[in-house]
Amino acid sequence: MFTIGDFARYGRVSARMLRHYDAIGLLRPARTDPYSGYRHYTAAQLAQLNRIIALKDLGFTLQQVREILEDRVNSDELRGMLTLRRAELEAAMAAAAATLVQVEARLRSIESEGRMPTEDVVVKSIPSVRVAELSAVAATYEPQDIGPVIVPLYEELFRRLEAAGVAPTGPGVARYEDAPEGNGAVVVHAGVVVAADPAPGHDFEIVDLPPIERAATIVHRGSMDTIMPTAQILARWMDTGGHRSAGYAREINLECPADKDKWVTELQEPLA
Repeated sequence: MFTIGDFARYGRVSARMLRHYDAIGLLRPARTDPYSGYRHYTAAQLAQLNRIIALKDLGFTLQQVREILEDRVNSDELRGMLTLRRAELEAAMAAAAATLVQVEARLRSIESEGRMPTEDVVVKSIPSVRVAELSAVAATYEPQDIGPVIVPLYEELFRRLEAAGVAPTGPGVARYEDAPEGNGAVVVHAGVVVAADPAPGHDFEIVDLPPIERAATIVHRGSMDTIMPTAQILARWMDTGGHRSAGYAREINLECPADKDKWVTELQEPLA
């Protein structure tokens, strides 16, 4: 048998917590000395302690933990509950990380106010280009809504292109437009330059994007999650120069290595 201190150490909990569990009848010691009151536990009780802590981590109250344990939850059921909770926590962590990226992008924009390098903007003509693309609707223009839509679109597009024997001949071209239904929704077009002609059997669209006579362009280096400061430099340049947009912007994926922080993307804003 183990003393309460040793059992707490092996179970990675506090002795105070074990005393509390004893007091509420959740985990009784295997033996309590009638004279000294010292509590003693067996190694077999570690399994019960593990279940209690696991259920607590799932968000259950101690009363709910007691009820679940009294119903004799088996290992497979508990494993399933923990797996589900792990997935929920991973999703929450991913959402928090994405939010942090956007907060940092906003901070960079705020810190650079008044000293945005608008000389990085270049005005040039853009030739027409043929792209194969897939489209879907995102809830808003916010990165946390665009990302989960456009990434699967590109994955599916390249899968379909390979199946059709159509090889990309140029960079990716992403573009966005307001959805017909309104409510802030956005139609996301994920495309890539191809030399193929439209065919009835294709399960993707082949579209000829028209030329842009004059486009304000700027190069963004880094993940698309951090593109906001670059886009705002372009917006500031347009406002300062009295320019107006003549349509929806395009994003040209010039370099897309595995490390998204090393991506190179050109923003192309058509000018009136």
